[in-house]
Amino acid sequence: MATRGLVFYLLSSFSVAVFSVFFISHQYDSYSPQIGLSNSLSSNLSHFPTTDKTWPELKFSWRLVLATVIGFLGSACGTVGGVGGGGIFVPMLTLIVGFDTKSAAALSKCMITGASASSVWYNLRVPHPTKEVPIIDYDLALLFQPMLMLGITLGVALSVVFPYWLITVLIIILFLGTSSRSCFKGAEMWKEETILKKEYARQQEATVNSRGERTVLIDAQYESLLPKEEKSMMQILMFNLRWERVLVLVALWVLFLLLQILKAKNLIHDSIRLTWAALVANDVTACSTWYWVLFCLQNDVTACSTWYWVLFCLQFPIALGVFGYESVKLCKEYKKRMSTGNTESICEASIAWTPIHIAFCALCGILGGTVGGLLGSGGGFVLGPLLLEIGVIPQVASATATFVMTFSASLSVVEFYLLKRFPIPYAIYLTSVSILAGFWGQFLVRRVVSILKRASIIVFILSSVIFASAITMGVIGIKMSLQMISNHEFMGFLDFCNSQ
Repeated sequence: MATRGLVFYLLSSFSVAVFSVFFISHQYDSYSPQIGLSNSLSSNLSHFPTTDKTWPELKFSWRLVLATVIGFLGSACGTVGGVGGGGIFVPMLTLIVGFDTKSAAALSKCMITGASASSVWYNLRVPHPTKEVPIIDYDLALLFQPMLMLGITLGVALSVVFPYWLITVLIIILFLGTSSRSCFKGAEMWKEETILKKEYARQQEATVNSRGERTVLIDAQYESLLPKEEKSMMQILMFNLRWERVLVLVALWVLFLLLQILKAKNLIHDSIRLTWAALVANDVTACSTWYWVLFCLQNDVTACSTWYWVLFCLQFPIALGVFGYESVKLCKEYKKRMSTGNTESICEASIAWTPIHIAFCALCGILGGTVGGLLGSGGGFVLGPLLLEIGVIPQVASATATFVMTFSASLSVVEFYLLKRFPIPYAIYLTSVSILAGFWGQFLVRRVVSILKRASIIVFILSSVIFASAITMGVIGIKMSLQMISNHEFMGFLDFCNSQ
């Protein structure tokens, strides 16, 4: 019921905000270039302020120290909660360090990628807290990753069309809704954990066996708290890895990257130059076909051209193909288990895998990706709370969300690198800080969870990061929107083709 209430709140609020554009746009008749919050994938086009690059020199200063502290804490908490932390990094890099918005968004992606990758590496060496299964749910990763990447593409397109103030309003609505719901979810889990701990203490009955030894009787539901057979770190790592699933996600990542590169005209020119160099080096067999494809595209891949829409639409069958395969698999397995009376969950989610629930997951995946395209995050602001809503325990939700974000964020980093959108020294430094933060954040929080036996701590961290992002992005967005209003700038929808 709470999930339906959250969905109704989001849909109704988004509808009111979008329709209000038509009313507000009549108050302003002057046009100015679209400003955006941050960048993702091919959002390097023009929905940011048309200013030159602002790259401060990397040197020791109070700004660098403060940015390091905020970046470390944001990465640590963001990866533990499974949300990344892009809503904290972009304002930090813009206001404190002094980067322009485009470069700040690109560096934010570098930080998210580093923190997520180190978090995944840590999680691969940690056993599942209650079952003999990998701590990363690959079924859910294959289900959400295609929709997330597709949503990022849509979010990038919408960021070109939507006015800046509307993006700000939508982000505030979404973040306040998901953070509030996550907070309530954490409070519910805290109460349940308190009850379980009290029952566990009452149900321990000490008896003395025939040898005079003390024996403790533990109820079956607390069996997961008993010590398990010790495994080496390498055994846990190999058990948590599912290479066939990882290869599918890598293939999906490569296909989306190629499509994004082909859509960026300046990247095509670089590819042609590199391919021509390879041809000169007598490597004709390996790259001649690729060269002619690029040569044909170089003058045609402009905004709203035929080739542009062909490449744009190619993302849909790729994403829907992977999503459809995983959906059919989950539905068949669910029906099979129900027919045999087996009530065990197919994956970590405790929902019934019916077409309605799968459609709901697809909608949420696209919504999470769209937010990633508008904000420059990895989509974890929706995926993290969603995994909790469908019954995934916090440890697995965090591990799965960061695993998925590693693919979506790294996709943007590669493109930003090719576009030369961030300074390499700062990227290396901030990424290194995030790598350390992601690892130690996971280590410390999981130790605390293990000692206190309260996984709800992870949910509270997730809620706090989303709420902090709502505050930072909201304050900056409102300030810039008021400035646009005072300048009587155009406040309505922009033309997609002319705004590229």
